[in-house]
Amino acid sequence: MSRATFVSKIGAIAAAAGSAVGLGNIWRFPSETAGGGGAFFIIIYLGCILFFGVPLMLSEFIIGRSSKSNAAGAFHILASGTKWKYVGRLGVLSGLLIMGFYMVVCGWTLHYIFQSVAGTLSNVPDFTANFEQLLQNPLKQWILMVSFTFLTAFFIISGVKKGIELSAKIMMPLLFLILIILAVRSITLTGASAGIDFLFKPKLENLKPSVFVDAMGQAFFSLSLGMACMITYASYFSKEINLTETALQVSVLDTLVALLAGVIIFPAAFALAQNQTTITSELIAGGPGLLFITLPGLFDQMPLSALWSTLFFILLAIAALTSTISLMEVVTVYIHEEFKLSRAKSVLIVTTAVIILGAFSSFSSVFFKALDFLTAKIMLPVGGLFISLFVGWHLDKKIIVAELTNENSKPVGVRFIKGYIFILKYLAPAAILAIFIYGLVG
Repeated sequence: MSRATFVSKIGAIAAAAGSAVGLGNIWRFPSETAGGGGAFFIIIYLGCILFFGVPLMLSEFIIGRSSKSNAAGAFHILASGTKWKYVGRLGVLSGLLIMGFYMVVCGWTLHYIFQSVAGTLSNVPDFTANFEQLLQNPLKQWILMVSFTFLTAFFIISGVKKGIELSAKIMMPLLFLILIILAVRSITLTGASAGIDFLFKPKLENLKPSVFVDAMGQAFFSLSLGMACMITYASYFSKEINLTETALQVSVLDTLVALLAGVIIFPAAFALAQNQTTITSELIAGGPGLLFITLPGLFDQMPLSALWSTLFFILLAIAALTSTISLMEVVTVYIHEEFKLSRAKSVLIVTTAVIILGAFSSFSSVFFKALDFLTAKIMLPVGGLFISLFVGWHLDKKIIVAELTNENSKPVGVRFIKGYIFILKYLAPAAILAIFIYGLVG
């Protein structure tokens, strides 16, 4: 059976970047930066992206393209008869469970788009109460979640070329266009310079002892590592794509989204907030409250507030959708290839499972938080750890060299390959273990 591939290099990069970009870029990066000393955090974060994020992404690319299979099948092909097969299955399960609560959050973005377009968001007397009303309406949350799930399924059922790749080619440029428009509007507000200073100047008073682990964790989760998304997408890469260049390009695009999100949020926050101390604490707290309470309140103070809030929540929805497409594809192609079912039937099975999980998450905040904790704090770090160890210690070095050099058509220095393997053997596992331990006890 012939396997689909991405048609173009741009499509492959756009799809992989779309997988990496998500709501975490927009609500987690600004809060981590605010609580991590501003420029201090950004510098450490960029270092973590370069020395840990790119090598780990490259590992997933190598596994995916060399096997030309889904995440579970990839480990079966590359390590047949061993226990490594469970690493791929862990990635598939992680993707399913993440969708079980993440789709609920994605549904919130639809709700706020509707409110913004209708003009009702600008008439809200209390933005905290507005968000809490949504959280206290589980049926509405579930309906919104189902809507977002169906939207995601539409692109998945359309296939790799006409669904995933085409959507990425459209949505990623649109996402950057909206980011730039909002960033320009934010920095032209009176008093915006204070926000720029807070973002890009070192702040010793905000520097935390855990800043290095926080930066590693942000780099790890921001690039969608450990959940088999990059393994799956790389299995659609052609042999002409340079994996190292692609990993660097995806990381740069992902980081640009995070930085532009900071340029939108920080200047607007400091220009429009009445109390600088309060807004600083809200920026550090981050999370859903920042996106669905603080920022709508800030947009409400701007001329044409409905326009800016609509653009912002469309931005959130696009960022969320590019991530959910990759998550659903991980599980869909696993069922499609391992159980020999059609893509349509596989999408139906995954969609049904997500809707059921989403119902539990919508009606139970305990279940929602349990899925979040299980995947983010345990499954993803464990998955990333074993992927690093697999490529560093187990995978045939001839496969690594062949993938990095595109079958010797693009020579790579021996030092680079040795350094790369050294990182995967020792440094990346140590970093991931630090994230894992800190996530459990921090």
